[in-house]
Amino acid sequence: MESSNAHVQEVVKAAGEDLRHLLRQRADIAKRIGTIKQTIVGLANVFGDDWLSEELGEMVGRKDRARQWGLTKSCRTVLKEANRPLGAQEMCEQLQGRIPLVLLHHKDPAASVTTVLNRLVAYGEALKVHDENGRRAWQWYDQGRANVSANC
Repeated sequence: MESSNAHVQEVVKAAGEDLRHLLRQRADIAKRIGTIKQTIVGLANVFGDDWLSEELGEMVGRKDRARQWGLTKSCRTVLKEANRPLGAQEMCEQLQGRIPLVLLHHKDPAASVTTVLNRLVAYGEALKVHDENGRRAWQWYDQGRANVSANC
C-alpha cells in the first residue's frame, strides 16, 4: 500500500511540474500573440487595412471596420437620442438592441462603455450625473437645456 502511495505522489508531482511548465508556455505564447497583434494593428493604422487578408483582419479584429460603427460613435448616438441619463448597463442594452456588432469583441462591454462615456465627459460632450436611484449615469451635454446639472 505504501509503495502505491509513493507512486501516486510521484505521478502527481510529475503532472504538477508538467502543468506548471505548460502554463508558463501558454503565458509566453499569449504575450507573443498580443505583441504580434499589436504590431499588425499598428501597421494597419499607418498603412491602412486594405493589405490585410480577410483571415488576418478577423484574427486582429480589423475586418468590416468600414461597415461597423465604432464604440465611441455608437455611444454618442445613443446618448444624444436618450430622453434621460443612462447608466453603463443601460447603454450596453441600448447598443445591443440597436448596433449589436459594436460590442461583439469586447470582453467586458460595460467597462468599455464606461471608459467611452468618461471620455465623452472629458471631451465636454457628456455629463456624468446620478440617476433617480443615485447610481452613476451619463447624459448628452445639450447647452440649450436649462435643467442640465452635473451632480458628481
